[in-house]
Amino acid sequence: MSALCRQCSTVFEDAKRCPVCRSPRVLTHPELFDLGIAHMDCDAFYASVEKRDRPELADKPVIIGGGRRGVVTTCCYIARIRGVRSAMPMFKALELCPDAVVIKGRMDLYVEISRKIRAMMEELTPAIEPLSLDEAFMDLTGTERLHGAPPAVMLNRLTRRMREEIGITGSIGLSHNKFLAKIASDMDKPQGFSVIGRAETQAFLGPRKVGIIFGIGTVGAETLRKAGIETIADIRRWDRTDLMRRFGSMGDRLWHLARGEDRRSVRANRPVKSISKETTFHENTSDPDILDGHLWRLSEQVSARAKARDLAGRVVTLKLKHADFAVVTRRRALPDPTQMADRIYREARALFDALGPPGPTRLIGVGISDLVAAQQGDRAGDLLDPDAARRAGAERAADAIRARFGDDAIRKGRALR
Repeated sequence: MSALCRQCSTVFEDAKRCPVCRSPRVLTHPELFDLGIAHMDCDAFYASVEKRDRPELADKPVIIGGGRRGVVTTCCYIARIRGVRSAMPMFKALELCPDAVVIKGRMDLYVEISRKIRAMMEELTPAIEPLSLDEAFMDLTGTERLHGAPPAVMLNRLTRRMREEIGITGSIGLSHNKFLAKIASDMDKPQGFSVIGRAETQAFLGPRKVGIIFGIGTVGAETLRKAGIETIADIRRWDRTDLMRRFGSMGDRLWHLARGEDRRSVRANRPVKSISKETTFHENTSDPDILDGHLWRLSEQVSARAKARDLAGRVVTLKLKHADFAVVTRRRALPDPTQMADRIYREARALFDALGPPGPTRLIGVGISDLVAAQQGDRAGDLLDPDAARRAGAERAADAIRARFGDDAIRKGRALR
């Protein structure tokens, strides 16, 4: 069986160590050089960037987030071992991990690094489908003649380049479709490279919990459990028609995925229809200050992504999920498109206020849609808000300062909530 050295990318016959560099980081699989659909996921991306820039934090738990009344945006693996999770209230995270170093995120820098990683991917294949700043699907099928090496080798070289040139690590999942590639990328984090071949698909999936299916969260898993479905094998025991009758279109999707079938292609250059960001709280909250702080941070993140893609949106959307899982969505069309965080926040806040007291809330989200080129946005003045142009100018100036000196150079007070 052929093998791949994770350390130096040498291909050789099955052995416990690489014959060139003597590394024990050897990857073997019967279909290793026959598969071309991959999912690359950076390892604890935001926290890894901060540790890269501050080497003294290498062995310390790092949390990215707001002030003590805020929540965890993300965290490193050391903090995750202690039980810290994204969207957890900061005070709870610090109870679990009192020695954690809390850092406010630098979104502009994360966008810049994401672009560098994307450029490296584009050297391998044009078939790239980004899911977020730190993860993407890639289709390298048929690229072996171009690169003189199979996809597995090129993917390993990619993560080596990321580590050596940018200082960021990533994990690779390689399979014969997107569903399985995404599962594989999460199997051996950090710095993992996992393979799920065609021959093993059925046996691999059978005993897995249904939560392994992307989009099946805690509530979805509980709904399936009440129907007697806890594992992938349980899904296979259902007739396809019965699944669809019970769960609608999701039932049809479950039937196919339970058999490892996913016909979705890696869609490069898919038109972006919306840009959104949401946070699910570790514990429900109705605190207006906490919710307002989230509205601002989410608006900043949506704005950063819009600016990175040179887009502006004509519609602002607010999404809330209450403690009883009821979802409320409100939208507001704008006189002209925007990509400015201040304007997105103000529109989202107006939608929020119009709903009245929110009650216990488990999720909040902000987004923009009906996207156009950035040049078409933020051109018209606001007769009802004469200070809008001044604030937009201040935000552009703040963006320029952050780009040069880092995100912490300027920060609004509401971001600390």
